[in-house]
Parts: sequence; C-alpha cells; structure tokens
Amino acid sequence: MNPVDLTVFVLYFVIILGIGFYFYFRNKGAEEYYIGGRKMGYKHVGLSVVATDVGGGFSIGLGGLGFVMGISGSWMLFTGLLGAWLAAVFLIPKVKNLSTEQGFFTMPEVFNHFFNARVAFLAGIISAIGYVGFSSSQMLAGARLASASFDGMSLDTALYLMAFIIIVYTALGGIKAVIYTDTFQWILLLGGLIFVGIPIGYVAVGGHEVIRETVAPEMLSLRNISWQQLVNWGITILPIWFVGMTLYQRIYATRSEKEAQKAWYLAGLLEWPVMAFMGVLLGLFAFVAAEQGMFSYMGHESAALMHQEEGLPMLLRTVLPIGLMGLMMSAYFSAIMSTADSCLVAASGNVTTDIIEKVFRIDTTRISMIRLSQLVTLALGVLAFLLAAVFDTVLQIMLYSYAFMVSALLVPIIGGLYWKRSSNAAAWWSMITGGTLTLGLTMLTDPTLPFHVPFQFAMPFGLDPIIFGLTASLVIFITFSIGMPDGEPSRTVA
Repeated sequence: MNPVDLTVFVLYFVIILGIGFYFYFRNKGAEEYYIGGRKMGYKHVGLSVVATDVGGGFSIGLGGLGFVMGISGSWMLFTGLLGAWLAAVFLIPKVKNLSTEQGFFTMPEVFNHFFNARVAFLAGIISAIGYVGFSSSQMLAGARLASASFDGMSLDTALYLMAFIIIVYTALGGIKAVIYTDTFQWILLLGGLIFVGIPIGYVAVGGHEVIRETVAPEMLSLRNISWQQLVNWGITILPIWFVGMTLYQRIYATRSEKEAQKAWYLAGLLEWPVMAFMGVLLGLFAFVAAEQGMFSYMGHESAALMHQEEGLPMLLRTVLPIGLMGLMMSAYFSAIMSTADSCLVAASGNVTTDIIEKVFRIDTTRISMIRLSQLVTLALGVLAFLLAAVFDTVLQIMLYSYAFMVSALLVPIIGGLYWKRSSNAAAWWSMITGGTLTLGLTMLTDPTLPFHVPFQFAMPFGLDPIIFGLTASLVIFITFSIGMPDGEPSRTVA
C-alpha cells in the first residue's frame, strides 16, 4: 500500500481508538456502558443497527456472493428488510416500554420476565455463544481484507492485528462508542461505495459490454437462485431480528417506542436495496477483473483459482488511485469494526449480566461493574480470535452462528410475548432441542467445518438444518406448554 493510503488508513484507526478512550472516561455506569442511558435518537440508532447487521461480515460476504453467483446474491439482504420491518411492528411495541419499566440491559432479561431465572440463564449462554461467533466472523473478515490489501501480510498476521484493534477499542468504550462511531463508519462506507468503489470499479473492468461478454448470463439475473437458497436465507437471517442481543440493546437505548420503530424502518431500507446491490456488484466486478487477468501480478490467473471473498479487496487494491485506496479500505474496515464491536458488547452483556451476576450474586458499585464488563469483553474477544483462526469463510461463521441462536431462541421468545399458555419447561426444552439439533445436523452435513464427524449425509431437499431445528423446537414448546409438566405457568403476557 502506498504511504499516502497507509497514512489515511492509520489515521482512521487512530480516530476510532480515540473515540473508545473518550467514552472510557465518560461512562458512569453499566446503563451507560451497555445501553447508552436510554437516550439515543432514531438516526444514530438506525445507522448503528444497519451497520451492525450488515457490517464487515456481510460486506465481504456479499462481495463473495457477487463473485460466484452475481446480482442474485442481493436477495440475502432482502431478508434484512423484512426482518427489520416485522420487528418494528411486532417486537418493539412489546419490549420497548417493558424494558424501560423493568430496567432491562439484555435480551435474556425478557426471558426472565416471561419465564424464570433458569430459562433466562440458558438464553444468556446461547446468546453469548452466538455473539462470540459473530465477533469471530468480523475478525476473519478484517483479516481477509487486510491480507489481500497489504503486500507481504499473511492471513495469520492480519488476524492478530484485527483482533487487537477490535478487542481494545470495544472493551474501552461500550455501547455509546459503538453507536456514535457506527454512524460515522456507515456514512464512510456508503460514501466510499457510491462515489469511489462502484464507479471506479465499473470503469476499470470495461463497463457494461465487457461485463456482459465475460460473465454467464445468469450472473446478471435476479433469478439465479434456487427456492431452497431463498428459504435457507430467510429462515436463518430474518428471525435474528427477534432474538439478536445487539438489536435488543438498541431498542433499549432509544428514547421511545416511536424512535425505535423509525430506526428499524430506516435500517431495513439501507440493507435492501442499498447495501445489498452495492456489495454484490463489487463482487461481480471482481470476478470480471479476475477473468481478465487483472490479479495475475498477485499470482491469481483466473477467478477459478481464487477464494471468493478475496476478489473484492483485490479489485480495490488494483484499481483505486493513491489516496482513494486508503479511504476505501477505511470504509470497509469501518463496516467490520461496526459489527465486531456491537457483537462483543452484546456477548459481554450476556456473560456479565445474565451469567456472572446471576451465578455469583455479585453486589458491586456501578464503576466496578464497568471494569468487570471490560474484562469480560477482553476475554471474549480473545475467544473470538481463537475461533476465527480455525474457520475459512466469513459467511460460514456468521450463518452458522445465526442458525444456532435462532433455532434455540426464536420459538420461546415469540411464545413468551404472544402465548399466555407458554411454560417454563416448554421454553427450557425447546431451546435445548432446537439449538442442539441444528448444531448436530450442521456437523453431519458440512464436511468443510474444522470439526465434523467422519460420516456425512445430505439434508432433505437441500434445506438448511435450522429448519429442522426450529420445527423440533416448536413441537417441543407446544407440547410442553399444553401439558405444563412442571406445573408452573409462565408470567402473563405484557
């Protein structure tokens, strides 16, 4: 990377770390650290929501989808639009005012309200595991971007660098640092894509005619996708809007129910069509560039010899002029940071509030709780780094983390919110059944996992394991709720 680009890039990280230090000295309690004092406006929260949900994992992942399947990859984020708007209508009115009245910090505290402490404790463990996985995917996304952008930087070295920056920044600042920097980072990413990445990439690969001559016709069609893929994306991604700890924290952080709903409507539109098409188009341009031999100077003679998620950063490295390369790299790293920090704060909130405080009955001052939260964030960041070191594809970690959380948490949270006959036993066993079955089927059907069983089989109709995990979770939940074998009904629906 040219010294000018490197200067721009380093300056960006200095600013981000500076914001972390700024809020390190301004956070006055756990409420400030985790939910921003419940005083945030919809614009900041809306941009933070989409920055967290799309972030680096989906940004790099979308580029990979555009590289292998073309513009049909944009349908993946259509699920984000649906999920955001459905949550605005059906979830936010149920939990926003309740969270203010009850002083909730985390999503599992909603489980504690509708069920019991044991159910909430299990929900906290599941959520923490899922968000450590999300954080891991962002570290790997940053490492792939850095290793493809900087001469002589290996993937392992890049992973060490990204993990250090993400962990230190997040541990210091908490949710306020996350939300305010998300606004800056998302504007930077959108501006970089609209005014720099897409127009320069389009011209560099030869424009429309060259693209049509290079790629297969189906890569330029929105119909280049199977119904199974649409179902798998929908059932994996859409429900996360109802169980995601990062999203509950932002609902709690807003000033009012209306502010939260406006934030969710804004986030949905920014996910699809805005970010969806920009991400896959850059991936498509990268495929064309690879087929033209534009990456041969880096040892990649054609698209077939490349990892799908390396095409986008290689394209930017190749076609962007001095100065703009540093700006565009900063834009993509900003997306990665915006998701990584949110996921680490979410996992930290689960472990601190839903696990450690409940198990050890800690009675501390607010300032010491902040220090405990920072230490937990640091430890979870290290764990996420170790997980990133054993996976190969960013999107793989993200979707599997989504699947595990959704299959365990979706049915009981909907039951608690909307069905008065929901029982504690139903919630407990549906979480265990859904999460365990999805995880087990995933290990049995994906031979690319770093840990899998020696015998494999294919899922019926090519459907994702999460569908079967959710179905089993629903059956168990209804069965136990109707029978209520523990004889202990859940709390009344709010």
